[in-house]
Amino acid sequence: LAQFYVGLCYETGRGTVKDEKLAFKYYEKIANMNYASGLVKIGYFYDNGIGTSVNYQKALELYKQAANLGSSMAQHNLAVTYENGDGVDIDYGKAFELYYQAANSGNGLALNNLALMYYDGKGVDIDYGKAFELYYKAVNSGYSNAQYNLALMYYNGKGVDVDYEKAKELYYQAANSGNSSAQNNLAYMYEYGKGTEEDINQAIYWYKKSANQGFQLAKNNLELRKRFFK
Repeated sequence: LAQFYVGLCYETGRGTVKDEKLAFKYYEKIANMNYASGLVKIGYFYDNGIGTSVNYQKALELYKQAANLGSSMAQHNLAVTYENGDGVDIDYGKAFELYYQAANSGNGLALNNLALMYYDGKGVDIDYGKAFELYYKAVNSGYSNAQYNLALMYYNGKGVDVDYEKAKELYYQAANSGNSSAQNNLAYMYEYGKGTEEDINQAIYWYKKSANQGFQLAKNNLELRKRFFK
């Protein structure tokens, strides 16, 4: 729908001046026509106070409406609401069920978050093997943050044998997507030669990349390694 793309332009400032209130109005028009894409967007805006005041109850209603239309993103966002207790009582069982539904549609965010539920034992028994499988699917769906989580599984040997080379490869992919935690961990692997040759210059490079994004651990690591700065 044309209104959706106009709303997206105002939301992101693409080709025009960014105006979240105007974006809200355009998305609202689509939501009022009962299109899932508009319902999800307006729900997200209410959820996060974008272009309007925060209203968790309104967000919940809109997510439910879109979820009933089969929107996997609405199912995911509704799951987040139940997991975090935004405007509702925390309900890990309900969150798990909704992540599961969205994940079955191939939603990368839901696959990643469902994996976290298995990893942390929220709404389900801890199962590292299942978490690994879901992170793997999330990576293949194109969700870059799952690369970092999958790298952790390979690095720590959770749900899979330890494989530093695979962990390094995944950290590298996530780091290049801008993940500051991955940048810090990649730096550590270069510094200590885990899954790669030792390379202090690469280590410092990635610590700096991470620190420049405000990641405190990377800032601390740089401070401890000042002797390498020339």
